[in-house]
Amino acid sequence: MGALLEVKNLNVYYGVIHALKDVSFHVNKGEVVALIGANGAGKTTTLHTLSGLLRPQSGSILYQDKEIARMPGHKIVSMGMAQVPEGRRVFADLTVEQNLRLGAFTRKDKNEIDETLSMVYERFPRLKERQKQVSGTLSGGEQQMLAMGRALMSHPDIILMDEPSMGLSPIMVGEIFNIIEKVHADGTTVLLVEQNAKKALKVADRAYVLETGRITMEGKASDLLHDEAIQKAYLGE
Repeated sequence: MGALLEVKNLNVYYGVIHALKDVSFHVNKGEVVALIGANGAGKTTTLHTLSGLLRPQSGSILYQDKEIARMPGHKIVSMGMAQVPEGRRVFADLTVEQNLRLGAFTRKDKNEIDETLSMVYERFPRLKERQKQVSGTLSGGEQQMLAMGRALMSHPDIILMDEPSMGLSPIMVGEIFNIIEKVHADGTTVLLVEQNAKKALKVADRAYVLETGRITMEGKASDLLHDEAIQKAYLGE
């Protein structure tokens, strides 16, 4: 068994724009891997391609040793990969609990779903307090928690997170990153796409830097955190 997720020479186009150029990286079971880079570097495109929303022109995506590059998204979820999309994308007219239960759409065992729901409420006490509340009335941070809880409802082996700290207050950002660490401690592998490079590198084991559709650096997250070029480009130091 190789890596849990292995991406090889991925090329993705948006019309005539070559958005991802020979992108290769891997995520081992049990790791937190961060993908950092400026706006427009191709981070979200990478996640959309992994989760089946975009088709690559060429290249390979191996998940648990199976090729998923041209598989529909719902099938990928049922294999154990969940995504927390950028901008949260909660169903605003549904309650917190209805949103969470939708996250378990690929699972059939009602008792197991109820158990997972209890686990999510334990992990996110604020969602439990607001379980009957309509999701559109939650704060941005609470909606982010809901999007994370909903992804956990599918009982994923790996969770892809797209800019979880975007638009949140500093206190809420800290809270979201604490949750990411706890989710990881519970045994879920995490691929984290994040503009807040400093926070991402602090929670990650390894990281890749994406610049205009290419991976330009990779290494242990702690090494990249102290790298001069990275500090200048992404850490504002």
